[in-house]
Amino acid sequence: MPGLTLALHGLASLRDAAGATEVDLPAAAMLAELAGVDVVRLAVSEDLKPVREDDIRDVRRAARRLELRLPPSQALVKVALEGRPHRVVLAAEGRAPGAPAAPLDLSGRGAPLEPVVRTLAEAGIPSCAVVAPDLDAVKRVHAESIPALEFYTGSLVDLPPSERGPELERLGDAVRLASKLQLAIGLGGGLSFRNLTEVLTTCPAAEWVTIGRSALARGFLVGLDRALRDLRARIA
Repeated sequence: MPGLTLALHGLASLRDAAGATEVDLPAAAMLAELAGVDVVRLAVSEDLKPVREDDIRDVRRAARRLELRLPPSQALVKVALEGRPHRVVLAAEGRAPGAPAAPLDLSGRGAPLEPVVRTLAEAGIPSCAVVAPDLDAVKRVHAESIPALEFYTGSLVDLPPSERGPELERLGDAVRLASKLQLAIGLGGGLSFRNLTEVLTTCPAAEWVTIGRSALARGFLVGLDRALRDLRARIA
């Protein structure tokens, strides 16, 4: 059964956008874990908005397992080293603060990953790369000695059902190669209650799924505990 990672930074976005000072990220993290979430994730951007350093510190104290998602910059690596997450997920900067992760550019034009990965590894913090479901991207992650990857599914799930088949097949091929190379495999980006089963059926080797805004939005309707328990049951 895949593990469930909950991206909580959407709550930080709500706090800043609405001035909702009663948003309690540590409490949400603890409630999420009680409801069956395995890992809590926070996205950190260069300007430390909407997730702040004190958010990282407070959630790290409250959660059993915390991941930080961030672009591969030395400035944010310093934040990660101070925050001591259980893992750092490297991704391209989102289009807006707290937005879903974008896959890394592994063509050689983007920022080099090796110094970042090495610094984290020396501090005992494993890394993971968010990548497009592409065979070349999988090979590059393996070549960079990154032990885990998370396939970005955001582009795929937005397609009309009639156009989704070839992209699901492409995702399945990439997952099989990653499994052959003994990389840890996750899925994330645009996943929801509506499309999760279809994607997981294509990727039985996936070890975790990451869901954020969809789970939080459902939580506004039925309560966060109920929403996460329903989600946990969906991926069981």
